[in-house]
Amino acid sequence: MKPIQLVLNILWLVFSGFWLALGYLAAALLCFLLFFLVVPIPFGVASLRIAVYVLWPFGRTTVEKPGAGAGSLIGNVIWFLVAGWWLALGHLLTSIPLFVSIIGIPFGWANLKLIPLSLFPLGRDIVESDQPFGAAR
Repeated sequence: MKPIQLVLNILWLVFSGFWLALGYLAAALLCFLLFFLVVPIPFGVASLRIAVYVLWPFGRTTVEKPGAGAGSLIGNVIWFLVAGWWLALGHLLTSIPLFVSIIGIPFGWANLKLIPLSLFPLGRDIVESDQPFGAAR
């Protein structure tokens, strides 16, 4: 990891990463514990993956998973209705105060970039930024 990415990740963790990760963990717990069904388990796993990504996002990116098809599409529609728009709203509301300060502007943009992932997480993979096509191989 580059030193600038380390600094950005630490600042991100303090300013918004920790609180956003708690939102994703709450969504994962809702999927794992509340429903007691096998169906929401992929949603919980996706939420946990994003929670880890939201804690330490700089130096990583998301790419489409090869072979993600109709199941991901249907799952994303369900996710959007149940938890996705709440998490996207959290990213939007977190970005607004970050844009007020000069140091917070990059973090505000990072929050806005995470909105599509929070709305439609299934069929995406988190990879290192220097190898964005590593998941496709």
